[in-house]
Amino acid sequence: MPNLNLTKVAFGCRTIEALEKRVVARARDGQVRIVTRMRPKRADELIGGSLFWISKHRLGMRQRILGFAEAEDGHCVIRLEARLIPVHPATRRAHQGWRYLAGSDAPPDLAGAPDAEGHIPPSLEAELASLGLI
Repeated sequence: MPNLNLTKVAFGCRTIEALEKRVVARARDGQVRIVTRMRPKRADELIGGSLFWISKHRLGMRQRILGFAEAEDGHCVIRLEARLIPVHPATRRAHQGWRYLAGSDAPPDLAGAPDAEGHIPPSLEAELASLGLI
């Protein structure tokens, strides 16, 4: 895992499935572009890192950061790989904009497909974690 990542609230996505639908709808040429007001000061360090999505106070998915651009209105465009990667749910407070996340603090990826090799779906794992069962 790279040394620096971002976290961002998946505003309007109450579930991981809703986030997946949003990403599919916005994907173009294998990329998703999101706009944020400010460009991260450490943008060069973030390329190759990931943007971890927060939904219901949990990190649950991540997308690899491909690069940054400037929008016509001066805002920052974050270019992300269209593929969402499920991670072990980790509790995070909601916040505005984005926040840095050190690679050492990032949750590990869930190995394999949700139904393969005995793994449970990320939404179920998040629910179990919210109940304190895992």
